[in-house]
Amino acid sequence: MDPLETRELVKKSPTDSSKKDDGQSSETCSRTSPLCIFMELFQWLQMLSSQLNPTFIFGVVVVYGLSQGLSGSFFKVFTDYYWKDVQKVQPSAVQLYMGLYYIPWVMKPIWGLFTDVFPVRGYKRRPYFIVAGVLGCVSAMLIALLGKVPIAVALSCLVGMTAGVAIADVTIDACIAKNSIEIRALAPDMQSLCGFCSSVGALIGYSSSGFFVHHLGPQAGFVIYEVRSTSLQSEKKKAMEDLQMALRGMSKTIKLPQVWKPSLFMYLSLALSISTHEGHFYWYTDPKAGPAFSQEFVGIIYAVGALASIAGVLIYQKALKNYPFRSLLLYAQILYGVSGMLDLTFVLRWNLAIGIPDYFFVIAEECVTRIVSRIRWMPMIVLSTRLCPLGIEGTFFALLMCIDSLGSLSSKWGGGVFLHLFHVTRSDFTNLWLVILIRNVLRFATIGLIFLVPRGDQADNLIPPDILTANSTASLDDDGLELVPVKETSEEVHLLIDENHVQKF
Repeated sequence: MDPLETRELVKKSPTDSSKKDDGQSSETCSRTSPLCIFMELFQWLQMLSSQLNPTFIFGVVVVYGLSQGLSGSFFKVFTDYYWKDVQKVQPSAVQLYMGLYYIPWVMKPIWGLFTDVFPVRGYKRRPYFIVAGVLGCVSAMLIALLGKVPIAVALSCLVGMTAGVAIADVTIDACIAKNSIEIRALAPDMQSLCGFCSSVGALIGYSSSGFFVHHLGPQAGFVIYEVRSTSLQSEKKKAMEDLQMALRGMSKTIKLPQVWKPSLFMYLSLALSISTHEGHFYWYTDPKAGPAFSQEFVGIIYAVGALASIAGVLIYQKALKNYPFRSLLLYAQILYGVSGMLDLTFVLRWNLAIGIPDYFFVIAEECVTRIVSRIRWMPMIVLSTRLCPLGIEGTFFALLMCIDSLGSLSSKWGGGVFLHLFHVTRSDFTNLWLVILIRNVLRFATIGLIFLVPRGDQADNLIPPDILTANSTASLDDDGLELVPVKETSEEVHLLIDENHVQKF
């Protein structure tokens, strides 16, 4: 690629090249028609494939669509009913158990370090993909074949399943972070792609039956193209050097106010919104206290929610991806608090008082909640990619996702503690509304922390140029993994380093 063309690619949005086509297509069809929406989606995917590597798009589909979306949907429905009907434990205990699912996600920096600096027989990525698939497959088979087992054994299998997904997720996230730094204008589009694939996979999963899809895990490991390194001895030495450099770079970067402040906001916004999911689930499947939804209808609720998540992705991609971080997250957090009041209305049965049936109200509530959650979550992920320095972007992004996972774990455990303190059990839901009210108050309280979020746009670099490129020599090494734009990457990185160097002096 010509250097002048590369400069233009870095500086302006890649979507600019398709504006003329979009203008022509908008003249021939209504922008709200399904055909026009489908054509715009196809053109968008075509643009991403041309600017990035097609194998990168395929990797996102495999990890986010199949592993997280499809398998994750079956995992959620399965575990909800497994703890309630097979193990017969209290909702507060289930919240604590589910918090353990996040431990493999909290360990993402460790998985990132392993995949970055500890190759196995010359390969950096493929062996870990295979290990992840085998681990998830074996864990799923064990719990499926054994049925009711001691809680410790069940937890081990379920944590093993989430570990398989988390390890596979690390590799693709490293590629996303790398591409987001090098082609800044495409960072929101890449997160939209991830959200879209995940939501479509969840829609298919929630609309289907069975959890055999977990057995597909090992297949992901065999579609990764990677060139084997022949200098194993030098690789080991280089691995230790890379490890030391990565740890120093992470320590230096996380101390920056531009980094730790938004990281703190993301953690607190997740942790303070305590999870009441299990209390809800036990209540609306209870034949006496709740609306007694059937298993089939619960699947429909989640499927409609997945469809709403797709709508949330489209809203973000079409209307919100160019808004500044602080403004977008402020209004998203307000909407998040307001949407939580729908849960309170449902549990107190106020919907029946105004003549809205349970089946209709819960579908509407799920749609609103999923759309708002998606709009709130996506700019947080884009923000995380903006905080990563070159060279250690994979490991540092894993560290930021570890912080987010700690927030989700705190939310689960905090919710479990509140459910226990207010005596919400398998059959007593008297105080469930009070726990939901406390959760909603905490959501609104999070608005007071919005000053921790930077004001910058979603395409801006938020960390100093010297930190951004301090470890960039590592990112220029080609490890043979075709999940990044191999033709343009090295030229763009060199150009970005040169521009930052000029600005610095």
